[in-house]
Order: sequence, then C-alpha cells, then structure tokens
Amino acid sequence: MVFEVFGSYAGYAVAIAIVIASVIVAKVFMKIFEKFVLHITSKTKTRLDDLILHAIKRPVYAGIVLVGVFFALDYVDFDAYAALIRHVFYILWILIGAYAIANAVGAVLAWYREDIAKKTHSKIDDTVVPIMRKLIKAFIYAIAFILVLNSFGVEITPLLAGLGVGGLAIALALQGPLSNLFAGMFLVSDKAIKTGDYIELEYIISGKQVRGYIEEVGWRSTRVKLRDGNIVIIPNSKLSESFIENYNSPNENFVIEVDVGVGYLSDLELVDKITVDVATDVQRTVQGALRDYKPDVLYQDFGDSNINFKVRLQAESAEARHLVKSEFIKRLKKRYDKEGIEISWPVRKIYYGDKGKKE
Repeated sequence: MVFEVFGSYAGYAVAIAIVIASVIVAKVFMKIFEKFVLHITSKTKTRLDDLILHAIKRPVYAGIVLVGVFFALDYVDFDAYAALIRHVFYILWILIGAYAIANAVGAVLAWYREDIAKKTHSKIDDTVVPIMRKLIKAFIYAIAFILVLNSFGVEITPLLAGLGVGGLAIALALQGPLSNLFAGMFLVSDKAIKTGDYIELEYIISGKQVRGYIEEVGWRSTRVKLRDGNIVIIPNSKLSESFIENYNSPNENFVIEVDVGVGYLSDLELVDKITVDVATDVQRTVQGALRDYKPDVLYQDFGDSNINFKVRLQAESAEARHLVKSEFIKRLKKRYDKEGIEISWPVRKIYYGDKGKKE
C-alpha cells in the first residue's frame, strides 16, 4: 500500500535503508568478530590464526555490505539493467574473493617470516618472502582477471596458452637464478645451515678445502668466511648438491681428535694415565676448552714405528679448537719427555752383502 501511494520514491527509501542497515550489520559483526573470535584465537599457541583473521576482516566487511546492496536493488526499478547489475556483482565478488585470498596468503608468509624464519638466523627469508608474496598475489589477481574476462565472453584458452608459453620462456631464461633461489629456500627450510654455523665442504678451491663460518645465506649465493678472513661466495645450487659437515649441528661444541703414537716399549697403562691427565688439565685451564668434558684415549692400530691412538678433547667453538689442540700437543710432548715415554720416528733396517751384514 505504501509503494502504491509514494510510487518509486518508497522503493528508493527502502533500498537506502537496506544499504544503511547492511553497513550497520557489517560494523556490528566486526565488533563481535573482534571481541569473541579474535579473543579466542589470541589464546592459541600460534599467531597464524590471528594474522589470517585480521587479514580477512576487510573483505568480510565489504562482502556483507555488498550483499545488502544486492538485495537493496530489488526495491529499485532497474529491471532493464538487471543482467548488467548481476554481471557487475559477479565481478565484484571475484575481486573481493581474490582480495581475501591474497590477504590470507600474505598473512601466512608474514607469520612464517616473523615466527619461523627468525629461528634459522638467515637473511634469505628477508629477501625471498617479500618476493614470494608479490609473485603469489600477482598470480591470484591474474586468475581473477582471467575470470573477469571470461565473464565478458572473452575466449581465455588462447590467453592461457600464451601465458603458458610465456611463463616457460621466462622460466628457461631465469633457470639459473631460480635454481639458486629455491636451493637457498630448501637449505634454510630444511635447517641444514644457518648464519654463524661453522661448516666444511667437499669442494676444494685453489688447493684448499672450504672450511669456515657462514656469513650470510642470500637469495642467490651463500657467503662463507674462511680462517684467513677471505670470503668464499658459493651459489646455492652448488651448495645444496654438496656434502656439508656442520660443526654446529646438533650443538656448537667441537670434538677434537688428536693422533698420537708411542714406542712399542712403552707401558700403555702409564701412557693412558699421563695422556688423560694432560688432556684433563688442558680442558680445565685452556681458554675455549669445554670445562666439563672428560677426555678419552682410543687405541687404533700397530703402526710401523708406534702404537697409534686418538685422544678426544672438546672445545666451545671452531676457533677455540685450534688453541686447545696446540696446547695439548705442547703439554703432552713435555710430559712424555719428563716421564721417558718415547714417540718413535720411522726406522728402516737395510740388509746387504752376501753374508747378510746389516746396518
């Protein structure tokens, strides 16, 4: 009856009222959402759910308002443009959906960078994560754009084929950089190495083995600082294919093995006692040695001139192990000399002449 009296003006009034009501409902929903849902997720152990919910707040708000506008148009005489209106709303739904998905993906990557990647102490995530976020968002919006074109009746099959060929060409052109990028990501995500680790590689450069501290794991290469202070830059793809001995994994303490040999006439019980005494003293007094570690002696074989064994000590870092080893060798030689324990050098007996004379 109201519509018959006031004509189209009543329809516009109802439409405006519905739009205003949808905005109010959206705001109320956001308040409830923040008070209850976000309050619950804030008590969980991970921040991932909080970040995702915060990321989709705006798309949800826009979606509620868009639903109100859609129903409001039923009260306005736009029958002649009904198909166009439905088409516009279809496009808007695609854009809001793409916006929500892109925000959610950005939240996941932000969570990984801030909560997970920091544990690796690597700078690669500071470079890779922003790049990955941009690439993924570009891909999401590209799919949305294709769906919009499809709604206009544009044939997208040739477009997809062109994108596939173009993507293949780009991938081939960037094969080297991409292989290094993903190799670096795999090394970090696998927690094989991190900045500050002391590593040893199978590669030999300029006649010496690569052995040193990781300075930085970048998006293309890894920098390793050698003992002489020089920096070796290794492509991540090469590093991921090599055998790596990480002295900081599973802990940062370094086991030191020293090869020792004593003459065959030595009393091995006495050798054991003296060697352990010297090694224990080194562990307790030398700077960088692990104080609580108990050295041990492990006999290996009967050599040409000596009975050979290994002595195990432990240092707190890679640099300290050289000082610990040096001090142990000096003190052990001095103690052996004092106790009369002989470290033999190779001796050869030569037989010659017809009568078996020898020297």
